[in-house]
Amino acid sequence: MTKLRAVSRRHIIQGLTVAASFAFAGPAVAARLITTPHQTTGPFYPEILPLDSDNDLVQVQGRTERAQGEVAHIFGRILDQEGRPLRRARVEIWQCDTLGHYHHPRDGGGADPNFQGFGHTFAGEDGAYRFRTIKPVPYPGRAPHIHFAVSGKGFDRMTTQMYVAGNPLNQRDWILNSVRNTLARKKLIVSLGPAPQIEPGALVGTFDIVI
Repeated sequence: MTKLRAVSRRHIIQGLTVAASFAFAGPAVAARLITTPHQTTGPFYPEILPLDSDNDLVQVQGRTERAQGEVAHIFGRILDQEGRPLRRARVEIWQCDTLGHYHHPRDGGGADPNFQGFGHTFAGEDGAYRFRTIKPVPYPGRAPHIHFAVSGKGFDRMTTQMYVAGNPLNQRDWILNSVRNTLARKKLIVSLGPAPQIEPGALVGTFDIVI
C-alpha cells in the first residue's frame, strides 16, 4: 500500500480496525454479487498525472498546508462476482476540490493547490484498498461524487463513481440515475459517518467494487 502522511501510527492502527469492521462484517457470500455499475470517466480525468499521486490526496508532498474541505477516509475491497479478492488491482480516484474545481486545464486552473485531486493505490492480497481524501462536493449539474477506475490482470479497466448517501442532488443526477436497476444504483451510494478513531473531525465510508 502507498503511504498515508500526516496521520499518526496510532490513528492508522485504529483506523484499520474500523475499516475491518466496515469491510468484513456480515455473513459469508452465498450468491453471486451484483457488479458495480460502470459510470462515465468524465471530461476531467487528468491529462498529466501529478508527481505526488499516492493515496493521500489531502496532503501534497512539498506543501505545508493540507487541502481545504472535510477529510474523508474511503475503504473498500475489489472483488469478483464470487466474492473473491482481485489481488493487486490498481485503484485510482479523482475528484474536484471543495470549491468544485478539478486540476484540469479545461476547468480554468483554479483548483486548490493543496489538494492532490488524483491518487492511486494497489489492492492488497485481500482485495482491500484505502484513500484519504475530502468529502466530495457538488458543482453545477452534478451531485457530489468521486471517480474510481480499477484495472488489473484478467479484467478490463472499469470506471465508476461513488456518491454520498442522503444528498438531495442524487435524485436529479443524470449519470447516477442512468443506472436503471435500483439495487445496482444503490451500490454506488455510500454513507459517510464520523471517524474520530482514525482522525479527529474526519469521516469514513466503505465502497466495495465488484467486477
